[in-house]
Amino acid sequence: MNTGYVNLKQQVTELIGYIRSMLYPEIFGEMGYKSTEALNSEAHSALCDMLATVCEEDTNTRDLADKFFAKLPDIKALLDTDVQAAYEGDPAAKSTKEVMLAYPAFEAISIFRIAHELYEQKVPILPRMMTEYAHRTTGIDMHPGAKIGPYFFIDHGTGVVIGETTTIGERVKLYQGVTLGAKSFAVNPDGTLVKGIKRHPDIGNNVVIYAGATILGGNTSIGDNCVIGGNVWLTHSVDAGSTVLAAHERNEIISKEE
Repeated sequence: MNTGYVNLKQQVTELIGYIRSMLYPEIFGEMGYKSTEALNSEAHSALCDMLATVCEEDTNTRDLADKFFAKLPDIKALLDTDVQAAYEGDPAAKSTKEVMLAYPAFEAISIFRIAHELYEQKVPILPRMMTEYAHRTTGIDMHPGAKIGPYFFIDHGTGVVIGETTTIGERVKLYQGVTLGAKSFAVNPDGTLVKGIKRHPDIGNNVVIYAGATILGGNTSIGDNCVIGGNVWLTHSVDAGSTVLAAHERNEIISKEE
């Protein structure tokens, strides 16, 4: 029987366990040792129940759940690249299994990839609950609306914030304390905040952003192959191939050609 919102947090946590067990049964056994068919059936039923709670009454919850589960191979393919990026990008990583079991970044990114697909299908509430569960667990705050390419790695991770309208390209590496946030909030004539506009930065391919850097604004773009140093504060775009360092309380931009 559907109990409404009362047990929704617990149900979201259980659904994450189901899905990660389906994606990596040899690694995650949150839901016990069950056959693929049993896991799929229970996960599908659980998602349908939650969709019935959060969606409009006329929503075809079974069709929506089917569309989500059809995307699981794509989600796994992306996560496989994230695991590889962590293993290749951290000399302390001894194996991909260590990355999956011990790294808070993989915990957060794996939940984000699941939540992002539900967000893309315009499922209300559940995607945000998923990423906030990851936030509580890991200290990494990733809005499910962000668009993040393959081979994504967050080293250490605590304090990272990635806003809803952020886009991140391929092979991007972030360190702890990085904020990809909004510079300011547009306001309607009645004083309420304008929603649904681009507020967060765009990060190109092959970018490294070191600890404590803050990059703000929907018009801020970091070009491909850039390096953003620790504690840098940026509210303007940076050309491809640049290195940005914080020095004497100002930003120094160094072109790789120099």
